[in-house]
Amino acid sequence: MSTATVRIPEEKRDILKINASIEKRDIKDILSDLLDEYIERHKETLELLSKPEWVEAIRQGKLEVNRGIKGKPLNKLDG
Repeated sequence: MSTATVRIPEEKRDILKINASIEKRDIKDILSDLLDEYIERHKETLELLSKPEWVEAIRQGKLEVNRGIKGKPLNKLDG
């Protein structure tokens, strides 16, 4: 597995070290768990953004909101 260097502000690094010590865990394992959680939380967003038709629908919706166009009620939506 390849690695990457991550710069962490000193104050956060110190807290991370304390927590790792208390939990008797390596910092790299804690960071790996945090990254896994982050990726899982954003998986659906990435899936939507990988579909050009959804990106266009989102863009169009944002334009309508910015123009003050009132949205459709749920019973009028396609699907």
